[in-house]
Amino acid sequence: MSDVSLGMPSLPAPDYPADVRARLDADADEVIARYPDSRSALLPLLHLVQAEDGHVTRTGIRFCAERLGLTTAEVTAVSTFYTMYRRAPGGDYQVGVCTNTLCAVLGGDAIFDELKRHLGVGNGGTTADGKVTLEHIECNAACDYAPVMMVNWEFFDNQTPESAKRLVDDLRAGRPVEPTRGAPLCTYKETARILAGFPDQRPGAVEASGGAGHASLAGLRLARGEGAHRVGPPRTAPTDAGPGQRQTSEEGEG
Repeated sequence: MSDVSLGMPSLPAPDYPADVRARLDADADEVIARYPDSRSALLPLLHLVQAEDGHVTRTGIRFCAERLGLTTAEVTAVSTFYTMYRRAPGGDYQVGVCTNTLCAVLGGDAIFDELKRHLGVGNGGTTADGKVTLEHIECNAACDYAPVMMVNWEFFDNQTPESAKRLVDDLRAGRPVEPTRGAPLCTYKETARILAGFPDQRPGAVEASGGAGHASLAGLRLARGEGAHRVGPPRTAPTDAGPGQRQTSEEGEG
């Protein structure tokens, strides 16, 4: 009978092989040096071990605890709080479908249901080939492009069930996939290393990140009077309105 079935504590996690440990120690030195208090480096260090293992393993937790002078319980508490840290092995591509209100009513629920059927997995499930892990996400912070999917945190906007199926089929087949906006797509482990704070070395990747998309800036353009109607006075323009009074756009532009 196993220790787990007896309710006994598990044995201490093994350390990384010597060559891997040396490489991670060098990376950890660089990360920890960024912070005046070493324990502040915990989040990027968790991304670092996730870049090595594909998820936060017991060995990774041990590594973070030893490097930061924390207990494994403290590291585990943090790693299980944030959804960006995996607790189990997953695919090369984390495919997240927003099922929050706006995305849901515009088709997010239908996309998620169709992908579960198409891939043969449930929420948090990984395809047998190890390529895709599917999950629903409460919000991708991109409501202006709803319904939205993310693959390894890169945006795929204005999706439909059919476009979503083509996307995951391309990922599984190894065909090139381009996000709607942002940096070129990379694997989950490569993304984790970037999130740990190490530069993206791919040519042109940083420049491709860009800024906000056209739809995201619609409100700003209206506020500046670049649309058909101004929604308020220019922020830098003085008004004649007295204290407690609000100048309307008609008063400001009449």
